[in-house]
Amino acid sequence: MAVFRIERFTPLPAAEAWRRVTDWERHGASVPFTSVTVPTGLPTRAGTVFVARTGLGPLGFDDPMEVVRWTPPAAGRAGLCRLEKRGSVVRGRASIEVCPTGSGSHVIWVEEIRVALLPRWGDPVVASAGRRVFGRVLSALLEG
Repeated sequence: MAVFRIERFTPLPAAEAWRRVTDWERHGASVPFTSVTVPTGLPTRAGTVFVARTGLGPLGFDDPMEVVRWTPPAAGRAGLCRLEKRGSVVRGRASIEVCPTGSGSHVIWVEEIRVALLPRWGDPVVASAGRRVFGRVLSALLEG
């Protein structure tokens, strides 16, 4: 399984950083050829399902994810969102933690993913690509 971790510090208060990094539909704006839909509807809670569709026209794949833990930050307490990736191409889990700091917040995003048909020796390449792609996503979400 490919594992990667991304961290960002932001001057945003934890509640605002949380709102931005859990705005699922905005995630697709920073990933080429990807859109995100939330078929279960909003607001997000445990049980919410969203789907990242990556591809061009009929060529592509769906990456369905389910929120299995939803604990927004509150009164000096960190927020934690855990996701299960349940697609036929991408499987695994992710967690997004938003910790309040004296000057804003600290966001920690950890992914553990397995890409179908890719041998395990490819995991370091998947992890490296994941850090780059999701690092851009996280930066874009926190910046605007």
